[in-house]
Amino acid sequence: MAKIKEEIDKLTSAELDAGQVFSGKTSGRMVQGFESASSFTPNLDTEYLFHESSRDVVVWFMDSSDPIYLFGPSGSGKTSLIKQLAAKLNYPVFEITGHSRLEFPEMIGHLTVEQGSMEYQYGPLALAMKYGGLFLLNEIDIIDPATAAGLNGILDGEPLCIPENSGEIIHPHPMFRFAATANSNGAADETGLYQGIVRQNLAFMDRFWLCEIGYPTPEAEIELLSRKAKNLPENIRKKMVEYANSVRKLFMGEASGNLTDTIEVTFSTRTLIRWADLTVRFQPLARQGIQPVTYALDRALGYRASRETRTVLHELAQRIFPVESVENKS
Repeated sequence: MAKIKEEIDKLTSAELDAGQVFSGKTSGRMVQGFESASSFTPNLDTEYLFHESSRDVVVWFMDSSDPIYLFGPSGSGKTSLIKQLAAKLNYPVFEITGHSRLEFPEMIGHLTVEQGSMEYQYGPLALAMKYGGLFLLNEIDIIDPATAAGLNGILDGEPLCIPENSGEIIHPHPMFRFAATANSNGAADETGLYQGIVRQNLAFMDRFWLCEIGYPTPEAEIELLSRKAKNLPENIRKKMVEYANSVRKLFMGEASGNLTDTIEVTFSTRTLIRWADLTVRFQPLARQGIQPVTYALDRALGYRASRETRTVLHELAQRIFPVESVENKS
């Protein structure tokens, strides 16, 4: 713990040109960041594609008057968006994933034994507040509303009191930021797909700036696959994006034509990238008469679905990839 404190206590804030940081073009508009990265700063993904939803989060970073709450479907890139923007600003990120039994000590800290004596070990929220950094609470809509409501004072900018550490008072560092991610907007899950989501307290939700993160446009996903799966032919990458959007329409009950079934799985951008990656990795199977595209499809998405849905997915694949066999040869 001492090494952690020593490292993050040396962090130095800096004013950075927002245009230069986010687009490579000088804008004259400044954003607060850090002079250099630390071990808590996410690794910068040079192939990451910022899509339209990133605008809101960029503006938030420039003047984060309120905590931000990002919601959207699974795999749409909520957490990665926050982390990649933080990486560009050299922001340390202190992260925790919510669950139904999450309690304050997991976020704030607890007493522990260090070299024979009791010492207080700060949790991610206390570290971010004390030394400056971004506290990222994923799956916030799964935590108990009573626990969430206990964060109200912190969300309002009030100091944190730690009775277990001799009543220490931590005033929020000027570089402290609070971000949360969720699949719902805090009003419970309307789709029934995300188990464990609970409706959050209205007063708790009122403290957030909400930002909806959807899937990228087809053009953006095609560009993303061109970066992530360079070895795939361009026409296959385009068909993969077409297929993913067709599955999303089935999931939402918006499909037209003969395939009008509503299915229980959807194609996230994360799954799309996994499918492309597996297709490349399973390419040698083509010599054995096994089609890599459809073989990888089951392993990226199909096996998460019911047998009936897998049949629908295979029928759709046969239409979009007519040269590919949808026969399960695993």
